[in-house]
Amino acid sequence: MPDPHDADPIRASLAEIAALLAPAHPDVAEEVLRAHDSPHDYVSAFADRLDDRGIDEPVDDLAWIALVDALAAHGLLAEFDWKEDPQEIRAQLRKLESRPSVDPWVLFATDATTLPTDEFLSACGRHYREIGAALAVLDIDSDCYPVVGLRAARTDELTALAARAGFFAYALGADPGRP
Repeated sequence: MPDPHDADPIRASLAEIAALLAPAHPDVAEEVLRAHDSPHDYVSAFADRLDDRGIDEPVDDLAWIALVDALAAHGLLAEFDWKEDPQEIRAQLRKLESRPSVDPWVLFATDATTLPTDEFLSACGRHYREIGAALAVLDIDSDCYPVVGLRAARTDELTALAARAGFFAYALGADPGRP
């Protein structure tokens, strides 16, 4: 008898996103799928982590929050406040396991470090793209920017998978009208 989870397109998309963003960390997908399949169990198991977000019971976007938190726990995502200092953004991006092998910071003008957070992140995204990498936001409908790194050629795949799962992700610096 086939597994009923196999026919769930949201579940499949979440698993593909986890594999795309954390290929060396299968436990990221396990956490995300647990949040999707057994939200009450997930909330119980990760109560401390979720408490920081004010979540104490299952919410509609729990699997997406689980993805953000699991990626952050593995050094694959940095979460920035809407008023983050550009130097702090640079420091956190440099720590990402998914950072590019070529350092995009040499492409930055020194005056870029005075930009507001959204503009600085967009500039980061543009410079990452110049070396074939990308930064993308996994939007959690908050006043923060959960940012992941990936190959620029995979950003369309990420945004399509996120949309298929009912969530929103976008590449930074790819669209002049978006941060």
